[in-house]
Amino acid sequence: MTLFIKICGIRDGEAAHAAANAGANAIGLVFAESARRVDIRTAKEVVCDLPWHMQHVVVLRSPGDAPLGELDRELKPDWLQIDAESLPGANLDPGLRHRVLPVYRDREPDTYPPVVLFESARSGAGQLANWETAARIARKTRLILAGGLNPENVGQAIREVRPWGVDVSSGVESTPGAKDPELIYRFVRAAREASSVKDNRP
Repeated sequence: MTLFIKICGIRDGEAAHAAANAGANAIGLVFAESARRVDIRTAKEVVCDLPWHMQHVVVLRSPGDAPLGELDRELKPDWLQIDAESLPGANLDPGLRHRVLPVYRDREPDTYPPVVLFESARSGAGQLANWETAARIARKTRLILAGGLNPENVGQAIREVRPWGVDVSSGVESTPGAKDPELIYRFVRAAREASSVKDNRP
């Protein structure tokens, strides 16, 4: 199975094209409070210029971070990335609910959705997630590993956790919020190389 790679915190077309050219599968557009936050107009410009095969993910902490109906109409995201703890009781349209990518922060889910994103306590801060916990989750469902990944450690993370996908933001930046095309390329290359190595562990 091909490793899924997401470059998160994209703020402009140049960074989006760097992700596409490097061979990433998706970009993340942040609407939660962050140095990487974008508005709908900017996000729409980025999405309209994406190659057809690239997925785009709207990144929130909670459903109240942005007008979900407008985001869906204007951006038509493949996924809505939302913290799992904010989902109970959230009044999401059924068309949006089935596209939710729940985020778990250093804890295991009580039940296992088809795909989860496993993150450290603080997004975009270069803080490593707990790989031991992540590996347990990855044995039960498709897991996208985030939190503190960069071109130097993503190979080790893949070997230890064996995730379905990886997600990077600050690890491919020259300064907070500014994506570096060379770091994106190195990250994707390192991730692909690690995922292509045959692993005979049970």
